Amino acid sequence: MKINKERSADLLEVGMVAAIVLLVIVIYVPVAIWEEEKIFKIESRFRMQNLYDLEVFYEQLTGNYNPNILEAMNIVNAVRDSVVADSLYAGEQTLTLFGKNYNVDVAGSFEFEYDTTFGFKRYRRDTILDTTLKIVMYSNELARHDTSFTQKKYLSDYTSDPNFVSIIGEEPVERVELVEYYQTFLPDSSTNICPLTGKNYTVSIDNDKKGLRVASPITATYKEPRYLLFSFKSNSHGIINDGNRSWD
Repeated sequence: MKINKERSADLLEVGMVAAIVLLVIVIYVPVAIWEEEKIFKIESRFRMQNLYDLEVFYEQLTGNYNPNILEAMNIVNAVRDSVVADSLYAGEQTLTLFGKNYNVDVAGSFEFEYDTTFGFKRYRRDTILDTTLKIVMYSNELARHDTSFTQKKYLSDYTSDPNFVSIIGEEPVERVELVEYYQTFLPDSSTNICPLTGKNYTVSIDNDKKGLRVASPITATYKEPRYLLFSFKSNSHGIINDGNRSWD
């Protein structure tokens, strides 16, 4: 009898531990799956936006959208490289790529627009070495000489003034400045691939009406089994139609 009671107690403890483990699984596994779904959705929409922007840049360069996504991507990236290498690379140009010539019209703001579109905004703190000058100017309002301070790089603005008298002091200054910049990336062939399904996005082009549509390749609910009891599910990640995003 005693042995049976001890065995029952052991089985009860095992059952309690199993129940606790099952409860933890039921609570946390779905949360982890939802987070995974969210990550795929964010990455997929990021790629769709980049794909749409690439076609827009290509249309600005050539006048039409290009159903050949890789060709459009290579041309846009090549123009960006040319602009970086030569600041005078603007206006109507002939671009030779893979033995083929392309006529492009490069806007003067192309590099800035490319870098801000395909780039992540970042901030850094730079230490700036500067010189502060104490200068003397004749003040007509006060009818006498007056002193003021300015940075050395702005000195020419004062020396060109007929009321400028002289520099009477100079002091080096070190200051920290918050600088905004863009960490640029080059879109590659993965831009046209849905990270979840591995399929290409659906790109619809109407050059006559200047229509452009990028859609997720997921047309029905996508499912994958997870841990025997659960499923990873995802519906379409949306569309971008003539600049309008379905998820906004």
